[in-house]
Amino acid sequence: MIGRQNSPVPDFRVSAPENARLAATVLLAIMMVSASWLFGWPDWVARGLIAVGLTLVAVAAMMAAQARLRLRARAMATDLLTGFIEKDASPSFVADDDGVIHARNPAAAKRFTDAEKETLAGTLRAVLANPSAVLFRLQSRARADGAAQEDVITRRGHVRLSVHQMHGGSFLWRVEDIVERSSSGRNAESIPIPLMTVGRTGAVLFMNEAARSLVGSRVKSLDRVFVDLPVRSGQINTMTTANGPIQALVVENTRTQGRNELYFLETDSAEGSEGGTTFENLPVPFLKVAPSGEVLSVNKLALALMGVANCNDKKLGQLMEGLGRPMSDWLRDTADGLAPNKSEFLRLSRRDKEVFVQVTLSRAIEDGVTVLIAVLNDATELKTLEAQFVQSQKMQAIGQLAGGVAHDFNNLLTAISGHCDLLLLRHDQGDQDYGDLIQIHENANRAAALVSQLLAFSRKQTLLPEVLDLRDTLSDLTHLLNRLVGEKVTLTLSHDPVMRSIRADKRQLEQVLMNLVVNARDAMPQGGEIRIETEVVSLDRPIERNRATVPAGDWVTVKVLDEGEGIDPDKLQKVFEPFYTTKRTGEGTGLGLSTAYGIIKQTGGYIFVDSIKGSGTEFTLYFPVHNAQVSQAKTAKSKIEDTAPKHGEGVVLLVEDEAPVRAFASRALRLRGYTVLEAESAEDALRTLEDPGLNVDVFVTDVVMPGMDGPSWVREALKTRPDTRVVFVSGYAEGAFGESQPNVPNSVFLPKPFSLNQLTETVHEQLN
Repeated sequence: MIGRQNSPVPDFRVSAPENARLAATVLLAIMMVSASWLFGWPDWVARGLIAVGLTLVAVAAMMAAQARLRLRARAMATDLLTGFIEKDASPSFVADDDGVIHARNPAAAKRFTDAEKETLAGTLRAVLANPSAVLFRLQSRARADGAAQEDVITRRGHVRLSVHQMHGGSFLWRVEDIVERSSSGRNAESIPIPLMTVGRTGAVLFMNEAARSLVGSRVKSLDRVFVDLPVRSGQINTMTTANGPIQALVVENTRTQGRNELYFLETDSAEGSEGGTTFENLPVPFLKVAPSGEVLSVNKLALALMGVANCNDKKLGQLMEGLGRPMSDWLRDTADGLAPNKSEFLRLSRRDKEVFVQVTLSRAIEDGVTVLIAVLNDATELKTLEAQFVQSQKMQAIGQLAGGVAHDFNNLLTAISGHCDLLLLRHDQGDQDYGDLIQIHENANRAAALVSQLLAFSRKQTLLPEVLDLRDTLSDLTHLLNRLVGEKVTLTLSHDPVMRSIRADKRQLEQVLMNLVVNARDAMPQGGEIRIETEVVSLDRPIERNRATVPAGDWVTVKVLDEGEGIDPDKLQKVFEPFYTTKRTGEGTGLGLSTAYGIIKQTGGYIFVDSIKGSGTEFTLYFPVHNAQVSQAKTAKSKIEDTAPKHGEGVVLLVEDEAPVRAFASRALRLRGYTVLEAESAEDALRTLEDPGLNVDVFVTDVVMPGMDGPSWVREALKTRPDTRVVFVSGYAEGAFGESQPNVPNSVFLPKPFSLNQLTETVHEQLN
C-alpha cells in the first residue's frame, strides 16, 4: 500500500497507551520501595511498602507481556490486510471517519494518477459528479451494517463503490468498474444515431458521441435541449444546440426503472413546419411499420439498403428474415410494449447479394395510432456475428434441403399409398395379394412418418395446435412411457400444483417427450430413474442462453432428468444438429433431438440442455402460457346429416402438375361419384374456367406448381366464381402459402401424403 509514511494501513494506535500505563506502574513501584529505605519508618511498614512495590512490578511485567501479544496479533492482522489489498486489481483506499486517506493500493495509485488528494471525496471527484453525498450515504450504512455498496452510473459507464468498516474506526473503500455487455455486442457509443438516456425527473443520464456532437456539449437536463416539454415522440421537435435551434424527429423508448431513451435526427426546417413524420431525406435508413407488419413508409436510404424500388403492399417479413420466431409475434409484442428493447440482426431478402442489418424496433404514437419505427444499420461487416451467421446459414441450408426432399417424397408417397388404396378396394382379406398390399401400405405410412421428421426439423410441418394441460397430456402418455423405459428404469412425474395451460400440437408434443425419455433410457443401460417435472415460472427479466433469449413473462417448463452417463462438454452444443448422435453406429439416426428442436421452436418455445459427465443430463423445455380469453360457450350445432349432400353430388376441378398424383386423385374422386375435370397447370385451369356455362363446385389444387402457383390462380378464378370452395394440397406444410399471401376464403388445406378416404372426405366436407 502507498501511504503518507509508506504505511500499509492506518496505525491501530495501541502501543502508546500501553507503554504509558506500564511506565506509571513501574515508577510507582520504585517510589514505594525507595520510601521504605529513605524514611525511618517501623520495620513492619517498610516490609509492607516493599511487598506492594514488588507486587506492582509483577503487575507491570504481566501488562508488558499482554501488550506484546496484542501488538503481535494486530501486526499479523495488518500484514494480512496489507497483502489482500496490495494484490487487489480494483482501486482500494483506507480512510478514517473524516474521509482522510491513510493508504491506497497500487491499483488506486495507477487509476487516480492525477488525483493525489488527501481526502477520498477529492480523489473520486474525477469519477463521480457529487462524491461527498455518495460517500456519506455508504459510510452511514457501513456503520450500521458493517459493509455497504452501491452502483453508480457515470458518463464512462457503471462504477460499483463498496465500503467495509475496519477495527479502530477506519474504512476500506473499493472502486470497481462494471463492464456492460450488450446483447448485440455493440456499445451505445458506436450507434450512429444520436441517443439520450433520461431519468424520471428529466435529468440526462447518458449521451452518446453522436448526441454530443449534434447538441454541441454534454447537458444535464432536457430543458437545456428542447424548447417545448414534454417531448412529442414520433414528431418534429425544436432543439437548442450550440449552432442554434434545429428541427429534429424524436422517437422515445420506455425502459425499465423509469428511464427513457430518446433517438433524434435533424430534419429540414420545411419538414418541421409541416409537422409530419417525413422519412424521405433522413440520413439513416428508416421504415414505418404497422403492428400487423405492413410497411407504411420508407425513406430512400432504406430502399437502397434493401435493394427494392418500393415497398408497396409488402410486409416486413417479406423484406428480411432470420428472426428465429414469427415476425408477427415480434411486431405485436413491440406494439404492446412487451418485447425487450434490443436490436435484432436479420438478413435482407435480396437476390443480388447477401446483406445483414441490425434492426432497432421502436414503438411510437402517431395521431393516436400505434406505429412501429424500424431503424436499419448495415451489419454485414460485423466480425463478431460471423460464427453465429455461419451456423445459421448451415442450418438453413439443411432445412431447405430437408423441406425439398420431404416435398418430393410426399408426392411419391401420395401416388404409392393412393394407388395401393385403389388396389385394396378390389381385394378382400381372402385374396392372395391382400397381405402384400397391406405391407406396401404400412411401409408407405412409415416412410411418411420419416418425412414428417424432416419437415419438423426444417420447421415446415403443419401443426394442429390446441389448448393443453400438461398434467393431462403426461397422464395419457404415462402408460406408453413406462413400456418404453422397461423394467430397469423408474419413471417418476412431478407436477406444479398450480398448472397453467399451453397451446401446442398434442401429437408433436408427445413425440418430443417420447424422444427425450428414450434418450434418457439409452443413457442408463444399467438402470436408474427418469424424472419429468413440470413447473410454472414467471421471468421478471429475459434470460439468455446459447445465443437464445427467453423473454420475460409466464412460462410452463418441462424438465426431463436422468442419472445416465452425461454428455461431454465439447459435444453439448451439437446435440440439436441434424444427423449428430452420441450413440454407437447403428443405434441412432441423429434426427431425434433436431426434430424435437424444430417442433419446440415452431410452437414458440425454447429447449435447453445441461449435462455433467458421469452425473446425468437435464433437458428443459419452455412453453409460453396460453392466456385464454373468456368466451361464451358455443352452442351445439344441430345435426343435419339427413340434409347433407351425399358423395358424388358435385363437380371437382383437379389441378396437379404431378401426373401420378393427379391420376390417383382423379380416380379416387370418380369412384365416389364426383365429376372430375383435370388440369396439369394453373394456366390450363383458368382456360377451362373461361366457359361461362361450366359449373364447378370445388377446386382441388396443388400449392406449388411451375408457372402460376395455386393461391394465385384460385384468387383469379374466385373473382368470377366467388362461391366456389377450395381444397389446397401440398407436399410442403401449410406455411407454403407464405407470409405475404392473404387467406383464401372458403378454403382448407390437405397435406400430402393423403389417403383415398382423406381426399374424398375433405371434398365432401367442403361441399357441406
